[in-house]
Formats: sequence, structure tokens, C-alpha cells
Amino acid sequence: MLSTNVDSGASGLAKKKTCPARGKRYSKAQKEEILEYAKANSVEAASARFNVTDASIYEWRRALKRRGGKDGSSGGVGKIEVEDPTLDRNRRIINMWRQHPGYGPSQVRNMLKRSGFKVSVGTVRHVMEENGYLPPTLKRKEHVGRYEAGRPRELYHLDFYHYYVHKQRQCVLFIEDDYSRFIAGWAMTPTEKADPVIESFDLAVQRYGRPEGVMTDRGSAFHSWKGLSRFEALLEDYEINYYLAKEAAVNGKVEALNASFQKECVAQNEFMDLTDAARATGRWVEHYNHRRTHHGLGGLLVPADRFYGVAEQTLKRIEQGLGADTAQLTSADSRGLDLFRVVSYGGRAQIWLMGEKILG
Repeated sequence: MLSTNVDSGASGLAKKKTCPARGKRYSKAQKEEILEYAKANSVEAASARFNVTDASIYEWRRALKRRGGKDGSSGGVGKIEVEDPTLDRNRRIINMWRQHPGYGPSQVRNMLKRSGFKVSVGTVRHVMEENGYLPPTLKRKEHVGRYEAGRPRELYHLDFYHYYVHKQRQCVLFIEDDYSRFIAGWAMTPTEKADPVIESFDLAVQRYGRPEGVMTDRGSAFHSWKGLSRFEALLEDYEINYYLAKEAAVNGKVEALNASFQKECVAQNEFMDLTDAARATGRWVEHYNHRRTHHGLGGLLVPADRFYGVAEQTLKRIEQGLGADTAQLTSADSRGLDLFRVVSYGGRAQIWLMGEKILG
């Protein structure tokens, strides 16, 4: 009987705990080490090596997923980071700013909110300043006599922007829709001439339809002091109203577009040659139309949202936290265009097909 008691006692002493005591706490570094070992081997191996239950490891993995980290079973090599919300927020801000160095704090905030991540402008500015951002010292001018078209293609603005590529002067023409700020056409040419203006405008009409009005400055490519210029004759053929801006402020929207192009594209790139400059300009125009938020549109919309009539749908998605980078809604290649239109011009009915008048 004694022998039995001794044997049972010895057997009890021989039993070892296979899990830690209830309530044991693990530091962040310990959790990282255990999760990394489980990723490289298995949960069971990590449980045996570190004397922790399988359930705890799985729970840590789920918590890591909820915080946006990488799951131990997702593959890949490298240290698993258990990142707190503040570090994640700062990383998002810095990444967006590094992708677009020409943006200020409010523009970065708007881009983040459009993608589904909400943060205040003050926080963005604080994080950017901690990482080297220097606010520009600009004198803000009050806008006098502001106006805005009431619908897409009611008024187009045209203007040239000048810059140099390895001492070679280039002139970039932009055709901007007043209502949406959408760039309907652009061209790069060594000098301001009528040919690229006419060609670019014709392409814009063929792709997006005929605008009701056009505004330019008194540049020689647009206007002639003697008689009718070639561009003015083209507008007459299309029966488009023509407006001359007597001062730059009247044509201010395209002037602001030129400033954005200089700050966000020209100043941020070292072009190898003219071909590289043209490609960079094309990429910037695509980004400006479909990805870059615009202060003049409320801060959260991009030009394509208004131009294609999906502004309300986009704002609804943003408020729901779903993000609004929906290229399928705003891409010209996947949307129906205004190919057929019946309008009244001077009291007479007209029918237009793909930018060409066929009746009236």
C-alpha cells in the first residue's frame, strides 16, 4: 500500500505543466519572437518551445491581422511588426507625402481620406514637420469676381506653361474644363503655335464632345490682332462661344493648373530628354484627372468625379469609409461618352454627332 502511494506521488511529481500559469503576461518583444518562430516552423513547435498555449498564439495572430499587420502564416521573410495605431498613422502620412512631395498637409489629408483613412490636418502637418516639412511662405491673394461653370463642357480654359528641359524651351498646352478642372487635352511643343492648339482641341472634341465656350489669353496661338486667327476660325466652325481674358486672374483656373504642374511634376523630376518629359507629363495628367484631390472641388473629389457625374456616389463611398479610388467609374475608356447631342443655338435646333454638326 505504501509502495502504491509512493509510486502515485512520484508519478504526480513527474508530470510537467504544458502551458504557462493562468494570467501570465507576455511583452511585445516576447510575442514578436514567438510569432516569428511560429511563422518559420509551426504553431505547435512554438507552443512547445516557449511553453505557451496554441490558443494564445492564434489569438495574437488574429489581433495582429486586425491591426493591419502580417499574419504569421501569410508567407514571406522578415520580422513581424506588431504596430500600434500611432505608428501606422504616421507611416501612412509619410508614405503619401513621399509619393507626392509637392503636396501640403491638407492635400495629404484629403488623399488619405479619399482612400478610406481619416486623420486631421493638424496631425498631418505635425507629422510632416517632424520629418522635415517646411511650410511655404506665400502671400495669399483674395480672389475677386470668382465664377464657376454649372456643368461639364460649359467652358474650357486654354493656356501654355513654359519650362526648360536641358536648356531646350518647351511649351505645354493645357485644355481644362472650368466646372470639373478636368484636363480634356494637352500638348508639348517647342513654341506657341496654332497647329498643336488646333490638333489638341480637335482631339478633345472628338473624345469628350463639343464645349459651349472657350476662354484664352491674347497669346498669338489663340488670338490675332488683325483679322480672324486660325483657332478662332475653328471655334466659329464648331459654333463655340469665344472669350478673351483681359488679365490673368480672369483665366485663373488654368493659371492655378500651371502652378500645380510646376510644383508637382516639373520641380520633382530631372528629365533625361524631351521624350522622358512628355511621358512624365502624361502620367501627371492621368494622376491629376483621376487620383489627385482638388481643393476647388471641396477637397475630396478629383476632376474626373465631376466631369463624369459621379461626385455624389464618390462622396457617399468616402463617408462610408469605403475609399473612392474607383477607376472603373471615372475612366474614359469604360464609360459612355456624349456622342449624340441636340442643342439650341441662337434659337435654332442643332444635332451633333461625335463633335460634328450634322443638322442645323
